[in-house]
Amino acid sequence: MNQQNMRNLTLFDLLARSWALPSAVETLQFSADSSVAAFACTGGTIALAALSDPEPPESRIRVSGDLGQTTIRPREKPPAPLIVTERLCDGAPLIAASAQSGFLAGASDGRVVRATATGEIDDTDIRLDAIVALDHARGQGVTAVSDGADVFLAMASGGIIRSLVRHGSGNVAALGFSPSGRQLAVCRGNEISIWTLVGEPALIRTIGFPQAPAAARWSADSEWIACPLASGGFGVARLVDGKAGTVGEFPALVRAVSWSERADALIASGAFRIAAWSMKLPPLEGETGGALVTGRPGLVVVETVAGHPTRPLAAAGFANGQIVVARIGERDELLVKPSGGAVTALAWSADGRHLAAGTTDGGASLITFPAQMFK
Repeated sequence: MNQQNMRNLTLFDLLARSWALPSAVETLQFSADSSVAAFACTGGTIALAALSDPEPPESRIRVSGDLGQTTIRPREKPPAPLIVTERLCDGAPLIAASAQSGFLAGASDGRVVRATATGEIDDTDIRLDAIVALDHARGQGVTAVSDGADVFLAMASGGIIRSLVRHGSGNVAALGFSPSGRQLAVCRGNEISIWTLVGEPALIRTIGFPQAPAAARWSADSEWIACPLASGGFGVARLVDGKAGTVGEFPALVRAVSWSERADALIASGAFRIAAWSMKLPPLEGETGGALVTGRPGLVVVETVAGHPTRPLAAAGFANGQIVVARIGERDELLVKPSGGAVTALAWSADGRHLAAGTTDGGASLITFPAQMFK
């Protein structure tokens, strides 16, 4: 490789393993043991990538003895190819991390199937007319699944064990277990209903919004829920008293919200920079008093965001393919990827070393950051 090409390498070229898939990546998940990343593709398949890396960045870093300058050499070999499952459905399969390195997924015929790290698909005993919402509580070993009308609780391999009493109007759009797995949020119509699963399932709170919530994202302490709203903006609610608020007037649809436990902050997509709020002044009235200026403003919309699990950092993916990482509440940002297909999904591994990304043009990538990068 000549010196000119070396100078043109981006941080993404040096840190990422990337692959091209035949259809767009819509969502992604890390496995429970953080050994595998799963990319759900609109062609109906799941693409699986192992996090183990024969050429990790640390092995390619060099510090010059005279100047102390740190450099990283490019990879010598291409990454191992992705493992792609059989086609499961029309559109991207719903996926949820299950035990160890496996995943649960919804198939077009109403089955919930297991996908192993090596791409095998096995049936579970869970089957409905259709699968429109799916989540799994690994600690409890319970799967929540909905056909749009009802919500069912099941063991991953033992079939349906009970259904929740139907509550509210409209169809179920999403399900989300709390971090402990002891509570379940059900997005139906313009409401989120919160159910306790300790003992016999029971409804403990209903939270209404002016528009339909499209997902339920719990804070790490299970005290808050945030949700993108189907028609724009996002909602946030405090579980202890059910007080809720909405934040609207975004230039684009808020496709993603995420929590930062370390920064005690909520972040959202849909603006021309990372939108962030301190939970010391939560946006329950739509106010901006707790807004945290994060990253740099631009002319391109942020499509998705992900809060780092152990540091006060946020990753953001843009409509022009850019990926940046910024410290929440600060203007500086690290440009990780300069361009490409619109970024549809971002997620950090549990240890915060790996950032997975998916794009509309079928790009799937695992970006591995050296430990010293965020000191």
